[in-house]
Amino acid sequence: MQVDGLTGQILLATPSLQDPNFRDTVVLICQHDRDGCLGLIINRPRDIILGEIFDDMGIRYETGSAENHERIQPVVYEGGPMDGFRGFLLHDGWDVYDSTMQVSPELHLTASRDALEELARGQGPEHYMLLLGYAGWGAGQLEQELCDNSWLIAPASHQIIFQEPPEKRWDFAARCMGIERGQLSSQIGHA
Repeated sequence: MQVDGLTGQILLATPSLQDPNFRDTVVLICQHDRDGCLGLIINRPRDIILGEIFDDMGIRYETGSAENHERIQPVVYEGGPMDGFRGFLLHDGWDVYDSTMQVSPELHLTASRDALEELARGQGPEHYMLLLGYAGWGAGQLEQELCDNSWLIAPASHQIIFQEPPEKRWDFAARCMGIERGQLSSQIGHA
């Protein structure tokens, strides 16, 4: 199965996907080409807030204003099982930093300290999430998982990524496609 152009789409894990690293996940595909794929799980919050990451990295921030206090409170997400200490800032807007990659016209991914420093100053993109770790697939691996009915492909949207609560992102994305979770079987098969 040849699948191109998944960058900027989301994957919804189907009940047939038994890997505990991906059970019930929503994965934003940030890069996909013939060499493989990089994605971020966007529905698994961790028990860490952004301010703790600033502390760990020695980034100074002021909590004095209510607005800046709000900016350092968001939870950090588990981006995937690979390289769990590597951070990625997924954000909207046109802010470009030392290491920014465009995922879609509305979404960017940054993996550099300068973006976090800007957030700590109360500046930067309006909507963002920090993720630790990532999901990666080698050449042809994701395509095989798609053939095995492990994933549904859905269009990404600002609402799914930044507005829906994490625990509702899978169901919301599926409903946008006209699918309810109960309609899916854990049995793998092909017509």
